[in-house]
Amino acid sequence: MAAASFVVLAGLAQAQQAAAAPKKSPKKPARARKGPMAPIKDVDGLPRALLIGDSISIGYTLDTRKLLAGKVNVHRIPTNGGPTSRGLASLDDWLGKDKWDVIHFNWGLHDLKYMGSKGENLANPKVPTSKQQIPPDQYAKNMRGLVVLLQKTGAKLVWTTTTPVPAGAKGRVQGDSARYNAIALKIMTDNGVAVDDLYALALGQLSKIQQPKNVHFTAEGSRILARQVANSILKALGKPSLDVKKQK
Repeated sequence: MAAASFVVLAGLAQAQQAAAAPKKSPKKPARARKGPMAPIKDVDGLPRALLIGDSISIGYTLDTRKLLAGKVNVHRIPTNGGPTSRGLASLDDWLGKDKWDVIHFNWGLHDLKYMGSKGENLANPKVPTSKQQIPPDQYAKNMRGLVVLLQKTGAKLVWTTTTPVPAGAKGRVQGDSARYNAIALKIMTDNGVAVDDLYALALGQLSKIQQPKNVHFTAEGSRILARQVANSILKALGKPSLDVKKQK
C-alpha cells in the first residue's frame, strides 16, 4: 500500500507542476518581407545583380528593379546594410551560395554618424563625448577587408559613393561624406573597382531631391538615383545604357 500511495502522490505532484508551469506561446510565423526587402524570383537567362547599402539604397531599390525589368534580376540584402562593421559580420549570409554577376555596394553614412557615450544613436557631434561610429582609420581597414571578400565572389564590383550630408542633419556633420568617400575611393582605385558617383549626382541638386536637414531623399530623388544605379549595373555587364527619356 505504501508503494502504491507513493506512486499516486508522485503523479499528483507532477500534474500540479505541469499545471503551474507557464505555457509556451505558439511560435508566431515570421512576417513576410515586403517592398524593397521582399525576395524576388529570378527570370531565367538574365544576369543577377545584388544591391548592398543602407536606407539610401533601400529607397532606390524598387525603381532600379523597374528600370531593369527584363534586363537584370535585381536583388538586395534583406536589411539595412548599416556600417562597415555590420557588413563584415553579415556579408557571408548576404552573399549566400548563388552566383552574382554584379554587386553594387556602399557603406558610409552609418560609419560617419555620431554615437553618444552610452551608445545613443545620432548623438550631437558637438558634445565632446560623442564619437563617430566607425572612425576614418577603422573605416579604411574595414573597407579593404570588404573589398577582398567581395572580390572572391567573381562578380563585377561597383562601389557607389556615399551621398551628401546636408547642413542641419541630425547626428552627422556636413562634409564628412566627402572625407569618407576619399578614403574609399583610394581603395577602389587600388583594386580596380568601378565607381558609381551618386555623391556628385546628388550634390548639385540637393534642394530639389533631398529632404530638408535629412540625409534621405524624396521619392523623386530616389528615382533619379535609381537611373544612375541602373546604368552603372548595365555598364558593368557591358550592356547599353537606358534611354532615360523613355524611362520617365
